[in-house]
Formats: sequence, C-alpha cells, structure tokens
Amino acid sequence: MKIAMLGAGSIAGVLADTMRRMDSVECYAVAARDLSRAEQFQKEFGYQKAYGSYVEMLEDPEVELVYISTLHPFHYEHARLCIDHGKPVLCEKPFTVNAKQAKELLAYAKEKGVFITEAIWTRYMPMRKKIDDALASGIIGEPVTLTANLGYSVAHVERLAAKNLAGGALLDIGVYPLNFALMHFGDDIEAITSNVVYTERGVDKQNTVVLTYLDGRMAVLTSTFAAASDRKGIIWGTEGYMVSENINNCQGARFFGKDHVEILNIVTPKQISGYEYEIDASIKAVSEGELECVEMPHYETIKVMELLDSIRDGWGYSFPMED
Repeated sequence: MKIAMLGAGSIAGVLADTMRRMDSVECYAVAARDLSRAEQFQKEFGYQKAYGSYVEMLEDPEVELVYISTLHPFHYEHARLCIDHGKPVLCEKPFTVNAKQAKELLAYAKEKGVFITEAIWTRYMPMRKKIDDALASGIIGEPVTLTANLGYSVAHVERLAAKNLAGGALLDIGVYPLNFALMHFGDDIEAITSNVVYTERGVDKQNTVVLTYLDGRMAVLTSTFAAASDRKGIIWGTEGYMVSENINNCQGARFFGKDHVEILNIVTPKQISGYEYEIDASIKAVSEGELECVEMPHYETIKVMELLDSIRDGWGYSFPMED
C-alpha cells in the first residue's frame, strides 16, 4: 500500500524507518510545511515524492493511506483535511485534544465513508493478546489490582512543556498506563480519583490516577515527564501476579504464583520496532473496506478521550484552544 507521511518530525522518522523494512508498504510521499524539510526526509528514508503542502500531497491520487505524525493539537485539523480528500487515516496518539474533537472527527469520517484509526501502538501488538489469554486461563486466579507507570526525563521538550501545545504528562505519556488498564481490565469504571503536580509553566508534570471498577477491582496509574520510571505494568490476582516489562512496548511478561516463584514467561515476538502492527492492521482494514480497526475501535478511542477529559476536569485543567 502506498503510504504518505503528513509531518516530517522525529516520530515520522521512526515510522518511516519501520515502513521501509515492511513488505506490505510502499514509502510513497511525505509532506511538511517546509519543502526542504520534506525533501530531506524523502532522501533519508527513500520516499518517492516530497511536498511542501499537505493539501498538495492529499490531492495526489496515488496516496492510499496517510500517517498523521504532527503534534496532537493539530490532529483534528489534519485528519479532517485527509477525510475531505477521501484519504484513509492512521493518526498518532493522543487522537485529539479532547473527546469533543474525537467524536466530531469520527462522526465526520463515518459520514464520508473514510477509514480512520488511532495509532496507539500497544493496542495492536501481539503481546496484548498473549497476556489476556494467560490471564483468562486463570494462571494468577482472579485479577484484583493493576498498577502501571510510565516516566521519561523529558521536561525540556517544548511540546510537553508548552500549554499552548496541549502539553503535559497526561495526554502524551499518561495515555499508555490508561490504555494498559483498559486493555486488561476493561472500562466498567465506577469512580476516578487523581492527583497532579504542575510545572512553573502550568502544565502537568506528573500525576497519579486511580480507577475503581464496579466489581471492586482497582487500577493505579502514574505518568511523569520529570523522571525515568521502570515502566512496569503489574496485575495482582488471588493466586499470583503478572509483571509486564515496559508498558510502552512490552519486552516480556512474567507470571508468578503466591509463593513468588515464576510459573510462566512470555517472550515478546521478534519485531521491527513494534510500529509495524498498527500499520499492517490499518492496511488490512482499508483493503477490506472497513472504517475502523478491530484492535482500536472508535468507541475505545472516544472512551480514552472521555477519561482523559474527566481527569483534567477534576484538576480544573484546560488548554487555550479549548477556551
């Protein structure tokens, strides 16, 4: 499938390096607001065409799927532009700034009959199903509590530090612990409580979120851009527990009994980077005429954005573009 990159930043480079190693992808076009930047990207990653205009690229009839890698405050605008041109969309996480934008965008895509999905890569990885299958087998009994954390020492990165870019740890980093909880515990949530610490520039530097489920299960989630964390996801059950190494790209899952003796070790399958799974899932869905991916259906994208909104509402925290 001929894939185009809308945006030529760092994440686009990681995706492009993955795509050029995939048999299912033809690295076709890249667009940036600066033509010279697009041409540099084209040369580095072997793309056929470079554009200095998003619209010009989207008017190219050869483009079959667009990966949006711009900053999330621009996702709504850029995805809508792709839909206007009838181009299927794979959009970086977080999908939008808030649930209102997500609902409008997904409704518009459905109205126009155009495929769109969120590129939250952990949803598409095979380790997700491997962990769920092991949990369903009863290997640790009944799951009761989940903890997940993700932290990077990246406070200097402007897109995280700036409120006018919808910065902060929650939307950029906290989506991973939240998705980990939703993937393995579902969304029958009764209550949400949270705490937050802000930077001097007024964005959330670190936060902890507690989800209490209707059946009494709990998920404790932490994200920060002030420090590097161990990135573990842990599920405690009545007969043992599971430890997932790196919730941002699982590097293996180990299961232990109540005596803390390991009873199962699931090794992560060999991968290019981990991003190939969301790309192949999108190619499959588009080829089959679907409007969404089963791995990350639209209702799940909306659910995530609603939960993020609810957490921010509890803090009284909004972004300038929302005001």
